[in-house]
Amino acid sequence: MSSPNVFQRASAADLPVAVKGDGIAILTADGRRIIDACGGAAVSCLGHSDRAVTDAIKAQLDQLPYAHTGFFTSEPAERLAAMLVERAPEGIGRVYFVSGGSEAAEASIKLVRQYFLEKGEDRYRIIARRQSYHGNTLGALAAGGNEWRRRQFAPLLTEATSHIAPCHYWRFAEPGESPEDYGRRVADELEAEILRVGPETVAAFMAEPVVGATMGAVPAVPGYFACIREICDKYGVLLILDEVMCGMGRTGHLFACEADGVRPDIVLIAKGLGAGYQPIGAMLVNETIHQAIATGSGAFQHGHTYMGHPTACAAGVAVLTAMEERDLLANVNAMGERLRSGLEARLGQHPNVGDIRGRGLFLGIELVADRDTRAVLDPKAKTHARIKSAAFARDVMCYPMGGTIDGVHGDHVLLAPPFIVTPGDVDEIADRIAAAVNDVLPAAA
Repeated sequence: MSSPNVFQRASAADLPVAVKGDGIAILTADGRRIIDACGGAAVSCLGHSDRAVTDAIKAQLDQLPYAHTGFFTSEPAERLAAMLVERAPEGIGRVYFVSGGSEAAEASIKLVRQYFLEKGEDRYRIIARRQSYHGNTLGALAAGGNEWRRRQFAPLLTEATSHIAPCHYWRFAEPGESPEDYGRRVADELEAEILRVGPETVAAFMAEPVVGATMGAVPAVPGYFACIREICDKYGVLLILDEVMCGMGRTGHLFACEADGVRPDIVLIAKGLGAGYQPIGAMLVNETIHQAIATGSGAFQHGHTYMGHPTACAAGVAVLTAMEERDLLANVNAMGERLRSGLEARLGQHPNVGDIRGRGLFLGIELVADRDTRAVLDPKAKTHARIKSAAFARDVMCYPMGGTIDGVHGDHVLLAPPFIVTPGDVDEIADRIAAAVNDVLPAAA
């Protein structure tokens, strides 16, 4: 089990020691084989033993492990940037590499501020959504709208951020309201908030195309992001899409926003970009923003020691290559449908399962006290955490979270298995997750 010297996330945790990766599973020192049905945190999209990726990393280490970007660029960084731009949404022309999602979000907040200063505009406000999650650095945490994560750090967070309603039709639509009408209503909150704080002060709106950790794989309703784009354009506000968790193929498209037909100004990626083999993230920026910096001050006043890390970028190249050469996005869509159908068959009529939703291999199960009324479970029961423990006892991992609705109430578990899952894997995951739910919330109770 874990040693007394590591500062664990949970101080009382006595964790098994992971010793080896084997496809979609992690093997432990005490002989267990644990199926990773959540990709850790939607990270391990190629599983835990992809030889092509590890070989690419080893080859890069033999060639050049690290070169500081204040002095050099590198072939892997140049190649990965070109690959991403070629596949990115319309208008994206530049890639700024970082080491993870929080760094990408932090960089975007600082970039939009500098962009408007370079243009002679004093815009600084970021509008985001309640129940969003954009990272744990102070700027990213301030942009995020999850009250549980924000609460104890509130005195440290900037007041230059504000939040509007999320887009969660199943939970928040009014009786008889169509998805399109609901989407327009909650999108219109952005315009109201821009007018409230002053259009001349708003730099960007930040949102996840499919909300992950804090709401449990909730996609927007059709037309929502078209309305958001229209409002942003009306007031000259930049649109930042945070695809750190839902992007890089997780929802069936390389970029999650493809499903919504929306054109972002900035896209944030991480997690699946390195697939867990190396820590890497990126901020993808449209050419207009880059040119404002390039022809203005000439330098983005921001940076990290490990940005553009050659070995991490080599891993990213190998991951993207593997996705395309093996046609893994087709498997994401096919196995995503199979997993969703399997969960619905096993849990669709469970009295404590309110909603099973998501896209691709990014699925959420929302847990309730009563499926008909959508009444919430007692937050003190920590049902989500108990299901995580029950699943782990059955040698399968899921990603749990409480506060699904408002940061306090609501429970869900998130599933994000590797893109390499087979039909047999998917059925086994559905069996074990359903059994874990029933362990904690017996259907006959």
